[in-house]
Amino acid sequence: MQMSSPSITRPLACALVMAALSLATPLGLTGQVPRPWTPASRTADGQPDIQGVWTNAVATPLERPAALAGKEYFTAQEQAQNQKKAAEISSAEAIAGTEVHYDFSQFGLDPGQAKRATTQRTSLIFDPSDGKIPAQTPAAKQRAADRAARNRGHQFDGAENRPLGERCIVLPQEGPPMLSGAYNNNLEIVQVPGYVIIELEMIHDARIIPLNGSPHLPAGVRQWMGDPRGHWEGNTLVVDSTNFNDRTNFRGASENLHVVERFTRTAPDTILYQFTLDDPATWVRPWSAELPMLKTEGPLYEFACHEANYGMVNTLKGARAQEKAQEKKDAIAGKEPNR
Repeated sequence: MQMSSPSITRPLACALVMAALSLATPLGLTGQVPRPWTPASRTADGQPDIQGVWTNAVATPLERPAALAGKEYFTAQEQAQNQKKAAEISSAEAIAGTEVHYDFSQFGLDPGQAKRATTQRTSLIFDPSDGKIPAQTPAAKQRAADRAARNRGHQFDGAENRPLGERCIVLPQEGPPMLSGAYNNNLEIVQVPGYVIIELEMIHDARIIPLNGSPHLPAGVRQWMGDPRGHWEGNTLVVDSTNFNDRTNFRGASENLHVVERFTRTAPDTILYQFTLDDPATWVRPWSAELPMLKTEGPLYEFACHEANYGMVNTLKGARAQEKAQEKKDAIAGKEPNR
C-alpha cells in the first residue's frame, strides 16, 4: 500500500522543499502538451493500453503557495538547492505543516515511503495562471453559509451528520478529479471491450466508464462520483463526468459540476493526468490542473473502511457524554434542559 503526504501550503522554505522532488521541464504557460509516444501495446479491441496499477501521489500542492506568487516553475538551480533542503525537514513536519514531536511514519504517512510523481510546477493548477482556484460566486458563498448554519450545533447528533469520508461513502481524493491525499493514493486501470474501469484504493470504489457513445443519465439521476462517459482522442482517454449529487460538494461545487479528465500515457511508466472543472454556480470561471501518475507495483489491497469503524462509535459516544455532563451542570445551576 503506497502512502503519501497531503498537499500543503506553507511558507516559502517548506514549499521549496516539497517541490524539490520535481524534475520535469517547463513547458510554457498552459497545460503540458503530452510528448509523442507510441503505445507499446494495445488492447484486444484496439485501445491504447493504459492498464496497470498507478499512483497519483505528488508533492506539489494543488494551489500555488502565496510565497511563490507569480512563479510557475522552479529553475534547475532552485531545484538543486531544494533537493539539499529536502533532507532537513522531517517527514512528520512536512505532513503536519507544523512543529511536532512524534513519528508519522508509524501510521504509514511518511512521504519517504511513497513512490511519488514529479512535476517542476509550483502548483498543479495551471489555469488560471496564478495557480489558484478561481473566486467563488455569491451563490456558492451563500450555499456554504447555509450548510454551515444547518450543521451548527448538530455535527454530532448522529452518523448522518458526520463528513462523507468519515462515513466511508466518498472522499475528495476519489474524484473526479482524482487528487492525492495522506495515503492510499493508488488506483488500478482495467480495460475491457467498451469500458474502462478505474478501481481506487481509497474506499475501494470503482469508476466504470462506458466508451459506447451513450448519453449521460437523465438530469434527475444523481450519483456520488458523477456519471462518466469516455472516448478516445488519439492516444488520450477523455472522460466527461456530469450528474453529481448535491452532497459531494468538491471544493464547494454544486450538483451541476462538470469535470473533463484526460489520461495520456507518455512513457512506459507515466500517465499525464489533466482535468478541467466547470461549474458557473460555484466559480467565476473554469479551472484546470495536471499531474503525472507513475506505474507502481500491485496488487491493490482492500481498504475496509466500515469494518470495526470504532472511530464513529466513539465520536458519538463522546458527544453523548459531553451532553450529559452539560445537563448535569445545568441542573445544578437550575437551568432548564436544552432540548
